[in-house]
Amino acid sequence: MKERYKIMYDVIIIGAGPAGVSAGLYTKRANLNVLILYKDQSALEKTEWIENYYGFEKGISGEDLYRTGIQQAKNLGIDVKQEEVTNIQFAENNQYIVMTEKEIYKTKTVIFATGNKKNTPKIKGIKEFEGKGVSYCAVCDGFFYRNKDVSILGNGKYAISEANELINIANSITILTDGKEAPDIRADNVTIDTRKIREVRGDNKVEEVEFDDNSTTKTDGIFVALGVAGGNEFARKLGMITQKDRIVVNENMETNIPGIYACGDCVGGLLQISKSVYEGTKAGLQAIQYIREENA
Repeated sequence: MKERYKIMYDVIIIGAGPAGVSAGLYTKRANLNVLILYKDQSALEKTEWIENYYGFEKGISGEDLYRTGIQQAKNLGIDVKQEEVTNIQFAENNQYIVMTEKEIYKTKTVIFATGNKKNTPKIKGIKEFEGKGVSYCAVCDGFFYRNKDVSILGNGKYAISEANELINIANSITILTDGKEAPDIRADNVTIDTRKIREVRGDNKVEEVEFDDNSTTKTDGIFVALGVAGGNEFARKLGMITQKDRIVVNENMETNIPGIYACGDCVGGLLQISKSVYEGTKAGLQAIQYIREENA
């Protein structure tokens, strides 16, 4: 890939909740060049009122705590950008390329603080056919659909990114928006179907999609790419170990890939702010140590 990244960072953190901001505060105070990327609304931002977190005698709204954390990161000099991450790739010298809807960045370390997103659609048959024609990772499973006709369920930039992974592999790609607005993508073997989906059907594997108007379309496989990609989706692409909907880390918040860490809700366990702050701190300190050892 032609290198056209904008800035080289020491640390890129994906997620601007308590875990991500905490990791950012520690890495920035170690005089590292830090970028925090975030896109979707945080679970914290949706929390009406918090009365069990230290330091707020009258409590605080989740939205206020979330916004204050982001501003604190900015005040310290951390680059904080509201950009959707669409892909992460390995680069030379144990570094990583992080692509967003707007830019391409390069970094020595990545910290996932993406929360615990569940992007499984409530469509009959999707859950039943997971691993039998329903996939959540084009990079991981695209090879098995060489010269076949596949579908992508989604309509955002994440769906477009998955389509781009499959364009030179599959015979044809149909983007199923499930009644939502069509994405802006143009390719000879890509079509868009905006009909509302009723059911995914097949015998031992996915064979067809039925729509609300009783019509059907044949497909050899469906790649689910709803909304914004979460940590689990990127983890699978990079070969990180996952269990169900969480990224597996050790006691130091390290994944199985050197230089990549995860913290907060995306690693499972107690879904509390105090836990996320602790794990973000731990991940940040480990990233600092990793960079110093690499530079020694």
